[in-house]
Amino acid sequence: MNERIRAREVRVIGDEGEQIGVMPPFEALKMARERNLDLVEISPTAQPPVCRIMDYGKFLYQNEKREREAKKKQKIITVKEVKFRINVDDHDYETKKNHVLRFLDEGDKVKATIFFRGREMTRQSLGRQILERLIKDVDTRGLVEFRPRQEGNTLHLILAPKKTEGGAKEKPPAAPKPAPPPAPPSGAQTA
Repeated sequence: MNERIRAREVRVIGDEGEQIGVMPPFEALKMARERNLDLVEISPTAQPPVCRIMDYGKFLYQNEKREREAKKKQKIITVKEVKFRINVDDHDYETKKNHVLRFLDEGDKVKATIFFRGREMTRQSLGRQILERLIKDVDTRGLVEFRPRQEGNTLHLILAPKKTEGGAKEKPPAAPKPAPPPAPPSGAQTA
């Protein structure tokens, strides 16, 4: 900006967005100083480089504000971990499966891990069966990002939430309205 612009000629855009033309940077800087504004290089790779007469502090503030707005709308996906053992009881399995479903509904990825201790390493097929059962059980709400994979004494898989079509969750159909009570026949007297 200002004196740091090193091009021989620059294309200048005014503070209202109007094209002023191509001129040496010192002339453009003089115009900017007359308006109590700065000369800011917007596109340095163009031929000739494009500069704009503007308030540089306000420009930085607007950029920062735009970045904050973009960051607000971003969804940060976290990876939640659920640990299983090869001798997991049915009730414990159901509880952990419900945790996995809740995490997927919240939009988080889930890492399901089975940790083998000691002699359990000889029973790796049981661990794979548990993870395959989990894949089958959460099939409607999640998809498999990484198939079950063995790393040392752990076996793990990663599940991701399914994308919904149209961006919104479907609403359940509305319940039918009850029929109004039948009207008394005409000519009948009421008590």
